[in-house]
Amino acid sequence: MTIDALCQSVIEKLDTAHQGRQLVALSGAPGSGKSTLSAPLAKALTARGLKAEVVPMDGFHLDNRLLQTRGLLARKGAPETFDLHGFMRLCRALKQADHVVYPVFDRERDIAIAGAAEVGPDCRVAVIEGNYLLFDAPGWRDVAALWDVSIRLEVPNQELEARLIQRWLDHGLDHAAAVARAQGNDLANARAIDAARLPADLVWRAASAFET
Repeated sequence: MTIDALCQSVIEKLDTAHQGRQLVALSGAPGSGKSTLSAPLAKALTARGLKAEVVPMDGFHLDNRLLQTRGLLARKGAPETFDLHGFMRLCRALKQADHVVYPVFDRERDIAIAGAAEVGPDCRVAVIEGNYLLFDAPGWRDVAALWDVSIRLEVPNQELEARLIQRWLDHGLDHAAAVARAQGNDLANARAIDAARLPADLVWRAASAFET
């Protein structure tokens, strides 16, 4: 299924008469393609008269120094390694305020940068992308209540593992280290997401299958 078809399905589920900003959640495991899908979806929504911008959850990674103190550095990317309450405040602000400043994550430097991006009053739809947007766990399920439309990305396990290994190879790890990183942390997070997932309004599958 095409981006245009996904866009149309999202629009059909939004309240297009609503004057405030609405939130579309794009949720999926690490490596599922959230960043790849979010930008063209926002572009398609904008082309149809609903100005949309992508807001990644990754800006709420806890800093490595804090993770080190908590003994969580090796688990970076797990639910407990994010500033959940800060992220929830952002999502509420996006629904209530015209101007909202938020942090972004610099993957090359492995740090979150405060105040690095802004959503303005012309943005009618914020496409929020992140791992745990449909995660059935304390705190996270409260965030899920804020979504106007939710989308889950689904990728077969074998394909997901290959993508994650390639991601770490692209970041300069050798093959053994890339496999260890993918299998030891990323895929563990993917399994946790799959085991505690809330219902989604729409499902986008890697093989381009699509269902509502």
